[in-house]
Amino acid sequence: MMTKMTVFSPLGRTLAPALLLFLPAAAVYAQNAPRSASLTDAQANPATAPGQQDATAGGAPNRAQAYYHLALAGVYEDDALSNGRTDEVNKAIEEYKLALDADPDSTELANELAAFYFRVGRVRDAEATEQALVKNAPGNIEARKLLGRIYLRQLSEGENSMAGAAAPNNALDKAIAEFQKIVALEPKSVEDHMVLGQLYTVKHQPDKAEAEFKTAQAIEPESEEVVLNLARLYAESGDLQHATKSIESVPLDGRTPKMEFTLGALYDQMKQPKDAIAAYQRAEDMEPGDVQTMDALAQALLNNNQLDQALKQYKELAEANPDDAESLIHIAEIDRRQGKYEEALAVVRKARKIDPSSMEAGFNEGLLLDILDRLDDAINTYQQMVDLTSHANGAYTDAEKNNRSIFLERLGAVCVEDNKIDQAIAAYQKMVDLGGSYAVRGYQGEVDAYRTAHEFNKSLGVARDAVAANPTNPDLKLMLAGELTDQGHPDEGLAMAKSLLKGATPDEQRGIWFAIAQMDLRLHRWKDAEEALDNGAPLATKKEDRTYLFFLRGELAERQKHYDEAGQFFNQALALDPENAMTLNYLGYMWADKGEKLPDALKLIRKAVDLEPMNGAYRDSLGWVYFKMGDYDLAEDNLRQAVNRDQTDPTVHMHLGDLYEKTGRIREAAAQWELSLSEFAKSLPADIEPSDVAKVQKKLASARIKLAKENSALGLPKPE
Repeated sequence: MMTKMTVFSPLGRTLAPALLLFLPAAAVYAQNAPRSASLTDAQANPATAPGQQDATAGGAPNRAQAYYHLALAGVYEDDALSNGRTDEVNKAIEEYKLALDADPDSTELANELAAFYFRVGRVRDAEATEQALVKNAPGNIEARKLLGRIYLRQLSEGENSMAGAAAPNNALDKAIAEFQKIVALEPKSVEDHMVLGQLYTVKHQPDKAEAEFKTAQAIEPESEEVVLNLARLYAESGDLQHATKSIESVPLDGRTPKMEFTLGALYDQMKQPKDAIAAYQRAEDMEPGDVQTMDALAQALLNNNQLDQALKQYKELAEANPDDAESLIHIAEIDRRQGKYEEALAVVRKARKIDPSSMEAGFNEGLLLDILDRLDDAINTYQQMVDLTSHANGAYTDAEKNNRSIFLERLGAVCVEDNKIDQAIAAYQKMVDLGGSYAVRGYQGEVDAYRTAHEFNKSLGVARDAVAANPTNPDLKLMLAGELTDQGHPDEGLAMAKSLLKGATPDEQRGIWFAIAQMDLRLHRWKDAEEALDNGAPLATKKEDRTYLFFLRGELAERQKHYDEAGQFFNQALALDPENAMTLNYLGYMWADKGEKLPDALKLIRKAVDLEPMNGAYRDSLGWVYFKMGDYDLAEDNLRQAVNRDQTDPTVHMHLGDLYEKTGRIREAAAQWELSLSEFAKSLPADIEPSDVAKVQKKLASARIKLAKENSALGLPKPE
């Protein structure tokens, strides 16, 4: 394994202290004794009496005299740097200059003076000194290197603005020019090729940077800095394949922990979790206990659904640092994904005690409370986080807007689940106040909340207000078009949607065609819906777009009762995205409702619920498949949860009524069927299957007859 390179250090005063050992005793005394009127310079050092030339007769350098002044400069410099005394700095400079007067052609002394200027922050004096030197001695490598250091400092201190980055005489260009000369003088210097490569990177000249890094790599193939800089160059240009290859080309026994860690991070970006895990594991094997590596390995294991192994890593991290809330949050996440909700809640609350301001801990606590049907507690938690992200002046950074919108959106959703519509609207309105894409989501949340509450006049009103406030926003216009289509104005709605196609990008057109297909589907215009999907299909180039296309085709086929065809489309969607909860639920429910493939249906719906355990519709599907399988206890448990979350959904009341009837509770069944019919009556025509209404009406009528007979036998009044 190659060792890491050392960084070039500026010229140091290595000669002066040693030279003191060879000076005459009188000279040593002179440099320590205080100057006074009774001890003249001539008496202290006769060789330097005032008026005497520093150079010897005939102009030859007086090196002894130069060494003497250099030694004095060193003493003053030590005092200046140790005590921060400006007067000592000036004295040191004076002595350096006297040394140069004694030996004017000494490049070493000139470099020493420039280096001192550099050390005490007089960068321009250092630059002027070295520029004068290289003018007469262009091959002086030490002077070139110090000039390079000077320009690097100027660059790092930002003396040149970004606007001036292209000017020919700025620090970046001067640094590049200087290091070009340096590598020409010392072509085997890995460090200098690296610096030049980094400067080319800053200059946005990746080809030149790559050439320098490769030159350095040819000199020292396994140098950590060389390999990592080359990988970074490729990664920043988006070429992850070459970035990984630059590290993979180093033999395993020549790689450093940093190389393996970087390789793991690259694999993460390339969505290759198994390779990432292997790289992180090698890094940890080389540096056991490195927290950063352990955390990255744990995250990679989590991303690859290796939950037990990830849990082990996070527990080790938590034990190593008991005050680390982040590890506890991940432990809670794993517990949640494994269905251990109470355990997860206990862990995440511990994390919140450690870090009450943690956005992630607050989000996860609210999520777990929602999953556990503790909706009021979930609302309180999300409200706390909303308050925590609130500013009295209403001004937020982009990051703060993002965090705030997440909590507001979850708060609104749980309030809708808990039938607290006014509170939900208030949360969504705060999202609208954030503006931009947050406002779009806020308006959509308000529309959905009012639709859930069957307050359709209000949902349409919000959609109209949203477009009036943002007349050029296509997403809001599509939302309004959907409301118009559902609420008795289909031609107006479809015309509005189609008008958005003009001037739209291909990606936007795809979304518009899919939205039009949904509108036609809800209107039972099957042919028009299929045509809209056909128009959008060529534009569905991304995997997620193709997945949604197959889902919509499956829904269209299912609504027409073409169940085999629907199943084929849904399976195509799942082949692209096996974790698509919406498709898993739809296909599973379709089979369950028909009483077919019940074990397969249970598997699909169970997975959908695991992915989104707070989704009431998925809970209803799970309860329904258990009902069809004759497992009435599990059916009741899930159907009750579904009713609690979707109180205005007529289907969930219908299903729970069927369960009560099957288990001999006819009075409870009748009550649920009455609620079902009440919600059907409030629903939009597009949300109703007339056959379902007829079934419930028939069941309720039969139940009332049975109850009337029971009441008559008991002498009770007939049910109304």
